[in-house]
Amino acid sequence: MKAATGLDYANGNIGVLFRKIFLPTLLGMIFNALITIVDGIFVGNGVGPDGIAAVNIIAPLYMVTTGIGLMLGIGASVLAGIALAANDTRKACTVVSQAFMTGTLVMALIVAVTLIFPSRISRLLGSSDHLLPFAIDYLCWLMPGILFLVWSCIGMMTIRLDGSPKYAMLINVIPAILNIIGDYVLIFPCGMGVKGAAIATAGSIAVGGLMALAYFHRPYVIKLVADTTDFGRNIAKTVAVGSASFVTEIAMSVMMLTGNFIFMKNFGDAGVAAYSIACYLFPLMFMMSNAVAQSAQPIISFNFGNHASGRVTAAFRLSLRVALLCGAIVTTCIFFLSEGIVGLFIPVDSEAGSLATGGLPIFSFCAIFFALNIAFIGYYQSVGKAVRAMTYTLLRGVILLVPLFFVLPTVFPGWGIWAAIPASELLTFLIILSLQAVTPKNFGKGRLAD
Repeated sequence: MKAATGLDYANGNIGVLFRKIFLPTLLGMIFNALITIVDGIFVGNGVGPDGIAAVNIIAPLYMVTTGIGLMLGIGASVLAGIALAANDTRKACTVVSQAFMTGTLVMALIVAVTLIFPSRISRLLGSSDHLLPFAIDYLCWLMPGILFLVWSCIGMMTIRLDGSPKYAMLINVIPAILNIIGDYVLIFPCGMGVKGAAIATAGSIAVGGLMALAYFHRPYVIKLVADTTDFGRNIAKTVAVGSASFVTEIAMSVMMLTGNFIFMKNFGDAGVAAYSIACYLFPLMFMMSNAVAQSAQPIISFNFGNHASGRVTAAFRLSLRVALLCGAIVTTCIFFLSEGIVGLFIPVDSEAGSLATGGLPIFSFCAIFFALNIAFIGYYQSVGKAVRAMTYTLLRGVILLVPLFFVLPTVFPGWGIWAAIPASELLTFLIILSLQAVTPKNFGKGRLAD
């Protein structure tokens, strides 16, 4: 099968295919991460540590939304890829369309509940009384745009499968540019503070979602159809396959919530502000690592459905090598440029700035092992082994991380609190290697199996 724009997943050179998907995907993902990072930079400089801490309080809700979108998008993309390998275009279109329907209904409900109870939601996310006005302001103006985020996530996954990685890239790039412009104008000249940041983010997300929806009206392979055939079964499979991506986002939310609590307990509001800088950098790590996994995904899924085990193995090995390189680059940059990074957000000589400058070099080591873990998890998602992908995701993001956040600051006061995330990623990677060979053997079965 050759995709609409000429990507031959069945016979094309694996390295060339991966490169054609990876470069625009990486660029798009980096721009997507910039939406969050620019918010932090402008809020930190325009509002101060209280503003950046409040945005960090609300961030887990944004991650949950992203997780729902990625879960449905990756699940639908894997199932659609296997269907296309069997020349069942109608099923591929149906699965993608039903993912859009489900995402829209779920997010409409979440947005409604959040806007009805903004104060209660903000407190559940960990806001103190002092930060509550900032948190509510950001939450209420952000939520109307959140619905479109699900459309962007589902769209990007399936558009890459359809053979249009450059269009998927634009769904990230254009909103990111609009967000940067909107952040500056609304926070500084207009003086709208965190409200301005939220409006800029919501508006830019809406543009990306509408771009994703518009793509499927073009005469390519995958189109949106009004078909509810096997709706329950298709959504159940979609959720099962993509669930590790949802859990990854939930795990990042747990990381932020637990970290906010521990840093608040040890250092007060200044600690949350310092930790928030690491939390702004983590999406960049995630997007780079996810770009590797997502670039390999359509190649692996199609060839898994086509029983081409050798091509699946080659794509997986390539993704591991690229993940290692990307992780090493991120670790090096954060380790050596920590002071400059902190200065982008808040004054380095402030209490929060001093905490962050000392902690980021330790935090930076999580990038290498995180990238490798995501490559493994991405492979298992791509071949439909949802339970294994879910297990490793929970291991690195919850089961190991939460206890480490409580134990390490006690055992190693000062720097131990910053080592919890790197330690969790390292231990997960060692467990993965101890449980199986680097290259799993049960490739190319052509069916979903756990």
